[in-house]
Amino acid sequence: MNLPNKLTVLRVILVPFFTAALLIDFKYHIWAALVLFAAASITDWFDGRIARKDGLVTDFGKFLDPLADKMLVMAALVSFAAIGWCDAPAVIIILAREFMVSGLRLVTASSGVVVAAGIWGKLKTAFTMLAIAAIMLMRAFSDASVIFAVSEMLIWISVVFTVISGGIYLKSYWSYIDPNK
Repeated sequence: MNLPNKLTVLRVILVPFFTAALLIDFKYHIWAALVLFAAASITDWFDGRIARKDGLVTDFGKFLDPLADKMLVMAALVSFAAIGWCDAPAVIIILAREFMVSGLRLVTASSGVVVAAGIWGKLKTAFTMLAIAAIMLMRAFSDASVIFAVSEMLIWISVVFTVISGGIYLKSYWSYIDPNK
């Protein structure tokens, strides 16, 4: 297994530890969750950069990298909704898009096509990861109502990126799922 794929696997391994740190109330749990989330997010940046730079892009990486991103982001967002840090409808929209893209990847794979992340998907992931980190950082310092308002704004901006990127994936690969064919 090459280094980028090992970094992706590490991101998957970090997800339950991040989630536990976020949800289990102990001293500095938000800081622990933030560190784990940041470490996992950084692996996303490094794995892609190394894979492209060194010619180590693999189908395994194309498959697992977006899955690892989904696991990390959805663990954070579902946890945020569970503890009242964001609205559930925003999480549901983001989750629906993730299911749609995953389903699209399954359908195209049967035709031998691997749907790699496009620029809008990468922007969506990067912004959402930054928003999640910012929310945890704000929560580590304060629990004021203004924090909830800023958190909501960040999450709903993520929803906008999510809807745009989902629409682009759907349009790009519509021929694989066109009900009129």
